[in-house]
Amino acid sequence: DGWLPVPLASASSGRPLCVAGVAALPARPSDAAMASSVDFKTYVDQACRAAEEFATIYYETIDKRRQVLTRLYLDKATLIWNGNAVSGQEALANFFEMLPSSEFQVTLFDCQPVHDQATLNQATVLVVTCGSVKFEGSKQHYFNQNFLLTAQTTNNNTVWKIASDCFRFQDPC
Repeated sequence: DGWLPVPLASASSGRPLCVAGVAALPARPSDAAMASSVDFKTYVDQACRAAEEFATIYYETIDKRRQVLTRLYLDKATLIWNGNAVSGQEALANFFEMLPSSEFQVTLFDCQPVHDQATLNQATVLVVTCGSVKFEGSKQHYFNQNFLLTAQTTNNNTVWKIASDCFRFQDPC
């Protein structure tokens, strides 16, 4: 079915979280609930926990199980890698296969839910990471990576998949 079978749970509740088919964010609060700043803060906190789980899964997968990395992406997802666009599952698989082995170290990440009006009511979370990466045969580089994760519901199960991924080296001039 294309989902990675790696169960994760929230440290606070022990309930499963579903990010990109591997970890899960609880259902988004209703518009009425969003009106309450306490409920919105809870939603933001849940999004941040899910983003942290996602970042852990993504970078462990790209370093150690790259052959299954495309399972984290929507079928029509786009990756922009240092200005070069790669779209669709087959192209993504070919791209990731040609990358030398890697060691990613994420030093910072941030996230936020994207407002419904910007995404036509599609639950979406922006995840921003930065850190360093060493590809086999080359020097260490600093990087910045932005992901848009969207909720996908199948069989009453909501999972989060990458719709857009933008990677950029951030080496000093």
